[in-house]
Amino acid sequence: MPRGKLITFEGVEGAGKTTQLERAAAYLRLGGADVVTAREPGGTAVGEQVRGVLLSRENAAMAPLAELFLYLAARAQLVAEVVEPALAAGKFVLLDRYVHSTLAYQGYGLGVDLGGASLEENVARLRELCRAAVGAAWPDLIVILDLEPEGGFARLAGEAPDRVEARDLEFHRRVREGFLALARGEAEAAVVDAAATEEEVFSAVRTELAKVI
Repeated sequence: MPRGKLITFEGVEGAGKTTQLERAAAYLRLGGADVVTAREPGGTAVGEQVRGVLLSRENAAMAPLAELFLYLAARAQLVAEVVEPALAAGKFVLLDRYVHSTLAYQGYGLGVDLGGASLEENVARLRELCRAAVGAAWPDLIVILDLEPEGGFARLAGEAPDRVEARDLEFHRRVREGFLALARGEAEAAVVDAAATEEEVFSAVRTELAKVI
């Protein structure tokens, strides 16, 4: 049986990842595909418990390395329990955040120190940690929904921010620039203008899906 395809949806807070993932899943199912969806961190009993720890504002003092390894632990469990079995069974797996959120948020946003001489070297080392956590489950398509953080937070107005959302605007700007920098070096990445209407965004997403289905 041919191996399935892994498609990830990435972007800043409020970029529309969940909405576009749900539309993409429905579109693929209409075409007869078997589709599995999950969010990160989460998607498993272990991952959802870790999610609660990571996003709780009671844990504001969490160290950057502790944060990083909690994300990687939740991801390793998701890959072992959900992603890899589904791919081996020939299914499409659509994830709301994955490796490139770690690279953007912990790498570019937090600037996690892994002993590198520069930001770029630390991000490269972080990528290797991510590869260790996911094994062969690397994305076939990375949809990066690009939006200025101010626009994303305007969409989230009225919602209580979690621990990550509550970080300052400069952090979220670094995250956005990190996503764009990553896209320039990833053959599997497609940047989609998330400031457009939902229909326009999905039209662009559908164009990218056609390249891997």
